[in-house]
Amino acid sequence: MSEKIEALRNLALVAHGGAGKTSLAEAMLFDAGVINRMGRIEEGNTALDFEPEEIRRASSITTGLHQLAWKKHTVTLLDTPGDQNFFSDTKTCLQAADGALVLIDAVDGVKVQTEIGWDFLNDFGLPRAIFVNKLDRERADFRRAFEEAKSLFQPKPIILQLPIGAEAGFRGVVDLISRKAFLYGEDGKGKAAEIPAEMAELVESERESLIENIAEADDALVERYLEGETLSEEELRAALRKGTLERTFTPVLCGSATRNIGVDLLLDFVVTALPSPADAGPRKGTDPDSGAEIERAPEPQAPFSALVFKTMSDPYAGRLNIFRVFSGTLGPEGNFYNARKQSRERYNQLLVILGKEQKPAPGAGPGSIVAVAKLKDTSTGDTLCDEAKKILYTPVEPIPSLISYALSPKSKGDEDKVFTCLMKLLEEDPSLRIERLSETKEIILHGQGQIHIETTVERLKRKFNVEVQLSTPKIPYRETIKKKVRVQGRHKKQTGGHGQFGDCWVQFEPLPRGKGFEFVDAIVGGAIPRQYIPAVEKGIVESAQRGVLAGYPCIDFKATVDDGSYHPVDSSEMAFKIAGSLAFRKAAEQADPVLLEPIMKVTVIAPDEFMGDIMGDLNSRRGRVLGMENAGKNQIIHAYVPMAEFQTYAPDLRSMTGGRGIYRMEFSHYDEVPAHIAQKVIEAAAKAKEKE
Repeated sequence: MSEKIEALRNLALVAHGGAGKTSLAEAMLFDAGVINRMGRIEEGNTALDFEPEEIRRASSITTGLHQLAWKKHTVTLLDTPGDQNFFSDTKTCLQAADGALVLIDAVDGVKVQTEIGWDFLNDFGLPRAIFVNKLDRERADFRRAFEEAKSLFQPKPIILQLPIGAEAGFRGVVDLISRKAFLYGEDGKGKAAEIPAEMAELVESERESLIENIAEADDALVERYLEGETLSEEELRAALRKGTLERTFTPVLCGSATRNIGVDLLLDFVVTALPSPADAGPRKGTDPDSGAEIERAPEPQAPFSALVFKTMSDPYAGRLNIFRVFSGTLGPEGNFYNARKQSRERYNQLLVILGKEQKPAPGAGPGSIVAVAKLKDTSTGDTLCDEAKKILYTPVEPIPSLISYALSPKSKGDEDKVFTCLMKLLEEDPSLRIERLSETKEIILHGQGQIHIETTVERLKRKFNVEVQLSTPKIPYRETIKKKVRVQGRHKKQTGGHGQFGDCWVQFEPLPRGKGFEFVDAIVGGAIPRQYIPAVEKGIVESAQRGVLAGYPCIDFKATVDDGSYHPVDSSEMAFKIAGSLAFRKAAEQADPVLLEPIMKVTVIAPDEFMGDIMGDLNSRRGRVLGMENAGKNQIIHAYVPMAEFQTYAPDLRSMTGGRGIYRMEFSHYDEVPAHIAQKVIEAAAKAKEKE
């Protein structure tokens, strides 16, 4: 590795969709000479949004990576998605960053995904700065954006730059530490200028409060400042870096990405004040053999270790695993060990990702973000390491899925192909989940939202030429019994030659919810020979797969076979299996059968002011609120809600809360369906059966 670890910056751009992350990355790449003209989102020609689905929607759906050199530093940009549908990718890719830039739109202010992204940065302990963008737009207001950030965010935001001019007249920035103004022409290069006379007073008062804030990061500086000493620019910049890295405060810079105003100063700040991988310190993991906690220092001579944080799949190049090296060094080809899969992997080439292109890397050391193609066992979340010095890093969990759709292939008989191709997309996007439901015979795709699912379907067609239709998944209802009954199951059939004879008496009784099925053999005196008893059980189990009300599996009951008779010649396993099946059908009709529905445990997180609407809505969905708790500016509601009432909740919650509410849900238990609703389900099942 030629690059010194201190000269590396792994920088995540984080914000709500539309705040200008991709445009800012474009301006940075242009200023660094990586591209010779700035692309535009509207024209679909940016370096980081190149997937057809991104160009069509004019927003990032996956984290784009690119590299640039600035003042002898190498900066790797991670341009993360800002749309809630793709925000799980943002969370996963933050594992590779050492610092972040949080963008705030000067017109729209702080939006909900920016708040969620900020919380992720706090979870990861990442130092950051804020860039107030779009100051050239109508109704842009730097002060309003700053005050909103100050009221919402910790570590506290502090102003480092002030804008010169506003809206269409925005033309430059004042750096408060150096007391210099920079004006911008078309080329995006700041030219030093006099501070406008009308700003002189504001600059001085803002500089005073900035120095007070910066001095907080260094006790010795505070004392000197309070004694009235003048602090030098070098001392202030050193304290600014220290306070930023220790997360004492969050510096606020400003500009316009599309007009390339303030971007060069922002890059200067990134290389002078944001962390290198060395500043991030050792990474904690566990010893896969002993389970003990161990750590790896970001040093080239330490044992090699890395985390795979992203996978890209390409129908031609195959699979690309992208990983962040935490310790040690890799050559351009060689071997490493996958600690999670417990397998050895060989690679022939290291690659650096540059937007949609890749270039070979001569090697990789601590802080490097590189990719390798065609590993046999490796996927997102895996730890790669030195086999002699194993370590296992815990990857972050993807955001739980919120919405589910049933997929059916447009061409009959393509179910297996759909499933296989979806599994390949899952390698790229771990926030997708698929399952095959045996009782409804459906492939269910779970995702973050409607657009997430639709985009997956588009990619399925583009990458694998597989077309599918989406429909609302069927609810996996169940049936059970409420009364104890004892019935006879008797099967007698006389044909030419051997007949068939099986006869059993079985007692059926309900079990507590969630107990499943229990079978008891209570035969005494050989009323039914031993070898035929399992056949009775099998007959009951198979018959219970289609209940008597609406054809759903029957659960939570106990069957006790206690008597019967047999024929020495005509009895067989098949005859007793049929007898068991007949006993179940007869009992199910007599034992007060009822329909059960899946109940989900739901957690809704939203700002206080929406609580009334959310509670009312949950009640209208037959929800039962279990309790509420306070979480800063948000409230958390816990509730049980029937799955049948919750399939359209994602868009409803979004419109109720203006996109500021989020929820999670998981299956909890089965419960009885109210009679009037059960009747409708039973009638619908009968109609469907008629059609078959």
